[in-house]
Order: sequence, then C-alpha cells, then structure tokens
Amino acid sequence: MIKPSALINLVSKRGICLTAAREGKRNFRKFVIPNKRGSRIHKEQQKSANRELEIDKRGVRDVGYYLNGKFVKVPEMIPEIIVPDLTDFKLKPYVSYKAEDVIQSEFTAEHLFNSIYSKKIAKDFKEDKLDADGQPLEPSEEEKLQADEAVMRAKRTGSDIF
Repeated sequence: MIKPSALINLVSKRGICLTAAREGKRNFRKFVIPNKRGSRIHKEQQKSANRELEIDKRGVRDVGYYLNGKFVKVPEMIPEIIVPDLTDFKLKPYVSYKAEDVIQSEFTAEHLFNSIYSKKIAKDFKEDKLDADGQPLEPSEEEKLQADEAVMRAKRTGSDIF
C-alpha cells in the first residue's frame, strides 16, 4: 500500500516566483523604436553621442554629410521639385465617378508596327520607291538605324514619351 505522504509528492504543485524572468532584462535592440515612440529616458539617450539605436529618419535622406563632427551641406543633394505652370489650364484635377471606364486592348508589336512603319511602307510601295529586295530607296532616319543603336535609343530615359 502507498503511504499518504508519497501521494502528496505525486500531485503536481504550482510554485510562486516573485522575481521577473532575467530580472526584467530584454534584448530590445531587435525591436525598432522610432523617435516619437519610447520613454522619456529613451529619447534622452537618443540625443547623446553614444546612442544604442540609430535615429529613424522616416525615409527622408540627408542633404549632406558629417565631416569631423560638423554637418556639411551639399546643394546637389537637395531635391529640386519642378512644377509646371498651370495657369489658364482647362483641365481640372477631378475625375467624376460618372465617367465611363476606358477599356483598352494590349498594345502589341503588331500595333506598334502598324502605327509607325506601315504608312511609310505602303507609301513607298505605291510610289515605287522600293528596290528588288523590298528595301526603301530613300530610308527615313529610323530605318537607317542599326539594331544595337535602336536598342540603345529605346533604353534611353524618356524614350517612352511620344
């Protein structure tokens, strides 16, 4: 027979601990605390030279750099916003919800060929300005381009503006 004192030891017991785990120390370096969040002590530590966390700039880039503890401002790094003059402009920036949806098919290479080259080819054919191979006798500037030069022009900035 089992003694009653042995049965008491088999019953699960719940212990009570008055100290916090790791004495309240946590590794908060993993968690980004932006400048506007955090305690007063945290904000004071951010102002000192030996701060633990870097200052969150919220996506704003510096307009200079630090050299020997002093900030050097570079005019080329300041963003220049160019806004067109819209005085006497007829269109308004509002689109009504009553406006019809624009449904447009995909613009393929065939559409591009038809919109740019087909008129010139048909005109050269009617005026008999093609040689025996079908090449134009009086080529336009685009027809004179070599393949690699045409690719470089297509990749250039602003080439998609017609």
